[in-house]
Amino acid sequence: MHNRVRRVLAQRFGSRCRDAGMSTAEYAVGTIAACGFAAVLYQVVTSDAVSAAMGGLVQRALDAGF
Repeated sequence: MHNRVRRVLAQRFGSRCRDAGMSTAEYAVGTIAACGFAAVLYQVVTSDAVSAAMGGLVQRALDAGF
């Protein structure tokens, strides 16, 4: 069934199906976007509010004393 679907798609869309990879420019944009997201996430995780919340969560877990 998988081969049949692939064959139908190749007939319908022609050479556009064969271009499955990203170009160098797309890799560059993706890398920059990932780095930007990582920087924002780092700022959020290391902020005072998140640090205090995580500390409180760990403290409550340790005080629970199963």
